[in-house]
Amino acid sequence: MTGFALRGEPAAVRRGERWSTTTRVFALQLSRPGGVVGLLFFAFSLQPSMLPRNVLFQGLVSGITVIIGYAIGVAGQWAWNFLGLPRPRGRARPIVIGVCVAPVIVFVLSATWQHVGWQNAVRSVFGQDPITPVVLLPILALGTVVALLILVVARSLRKLFQLASRGLSRVLPRRLSLLLGGIAIVVLVNVIYNGVLVNAFFAGANRIFSVADMGTNEESKRPQSALRSGGRQSLVSWESLGRQGRAFVSTGPTVEDLEGFHDGAAVEPIRVYAGLRSAGSLQARADLVLEELIRTGAFDRKVLVVGTTTGTGFLDPAGVDPLEYIHNGDTAIVGVQYSYLPSWISLLADQAEVQRTARVVFDTVHGHWSTLPEPSRPQVYLYGLSLGSFGAESILASINIVNEPIDGALLSGPPFVNELWNEAVAGREANTPPWLPIYRDGTTVRFTGEDDALDRPAGDWGPTRIAYLQHATDPVVFFSPDLLVTEPDWLKDGQRGPGITDDFRHIPLVTMWQMAFDLAAAGSVPVGWGHMYSPEANAASWVAVTQPDNWSDADTEALKELLAERTDR
Repeated sequence: MTGFALRGEPAAVRRGERWSTTTRVFALQLSRPGGVVGLLFFAFSLQPSMLPRNVLFQGLVSGITVIIGYAIGVAGQWAWNFLGLPRPRGRARPIVIGVCVAPVIVFVLSATWQHVGWQNAVRSVFGQDPITPVVLLPILALGTVVALLILVVARSLRKLFQLASRGLSRVLPRRLSLLLGGIAIVVLVNVIYNGVLVNAFFAGANRIFSVADMGTNEESKRPQSALRSGGRQSLVSWESLGRQGRAFVSTGPTVEDLEGFHDGAAVEPIRVYAGLRSAGSLQARADLVLEELIRTGAFDRKVLVVGTTTGTGFLDPAGVDPLEYIHNGDTAIVGVQYSYLPSWISLLADQAEVQRTARVVFDTVHGHWSTLPEPSRPQVYLYGLSLGSFGAESILASINIVNEPIDGALLSGPPFVNELWNEAVAGREANTPPWLPIYRDGTTVRFTGEDDALDRPAGDWGPTRIAYLQHATDPVVFFSPDLLVTEPDWLKDGQRGPGITDDFRHIPLVTMWQMAFDLAAAGSVPVGWGHMYSPEANAASWVAVTQPDNWSDADTEALKELLAERTDR
């Protein structure tokens, strides 16, 4: 054993132990141990995850997972040779190889065969059509292409390392040249990744989605009402609202809709909004919506909701429309855009910005509200879906509400980065699962899902009511970097929630990749699952949080039926 040769291979590697010792970037030869472990990881990638998979997503997951396994196999082979450990020889060699490889082949064939059944079990829970074994062919093809592309990139980096080390070895000792060459490649990769790829990705995405933000949905029409931003007498121009802002102010239940439900006189709901183009700074946008709230008479309404949007400026109709029905239009809802990016990108790029926007807007509105006579001012609530709930949490942690507390909050689909949510779930009562925990006797914070559970526990829910609406099948909520090595509580026996199949098992390394891809697909599932929260669940939550006068359980059920009829699904 002579250690590591500069030409890229351990000196102890002999003919037949690899399909090739070449270091060419596009060589088709593969490491045998890497190939075996890669096949094993391919089988792991076919295991069921939290959400149903289509062919494209499964192919991407399989390709990435195969390369992770391949890299582990190659690293293990190198370490074995480097340490000079014995290898089977003679007649023992094929026996040992067969004993190691045969179970892997059987496992791969079994997983491939079972994949369709596993997927159909998940799809059945989600109410989706079953798939057939035909999908295995494009999954194999796409997975192979993805794996080979990643392998080419990895071999290119290895080649750079060899060239750098070889050049340095002409003037430096061999071991030092290896060390410095490795450091140079790590620095180069980090610079390319963080300084070029990441920045270019975010800059490009921001440019693309800022153009999309200038468009208008087909159903979005400029409101004629003076009670809507962008309408008559509005201080905010229709053009500056952005795509999601225009959708927010031009939709929602009408007075006729509300009167049809309540059989009584309704008032038109107030909707106030500012887009990124509505004013030149965050504070200017906050001041602008405050002026809009004053102009529209929002502080004379019974309920005032400060909503924190998702990345694109989206305020979910499933979350805001039910509130207006419950209070017969005697409401005002305000939102401010902070990004052009969709939430799955904003989750990476805009965490600080969403918190800053939420706090500045709230402090501006709350500052004026707190000066009003207490008997006549509206009840104040927070609302946020997904990354919006992350911003709303920063308000709950603010000292500004200590002397003038709010009345409550509805936080829907809280992402795994939410600190208060994590604290509550980690500190839950021992006999409650993470998808429906009870925290400190439920005096302030409670959890619910599609089936209303906000009556748990039976004790009093205090004057400030904070409700988390979450699905057990929402990867935005339950993803965690800890999945890399640690089995989560929500996969343990007795703690699995609705929709988590018995076949879903934690696999170190693999499950985290699966869930990471589930994040991007969380909004592409039927309403009531994943990251798609139904109007009915939001309605029940708003009833519990805002406690409307003269409202009964029968009213809640009637509203759920109405909302279900109005929802296209």
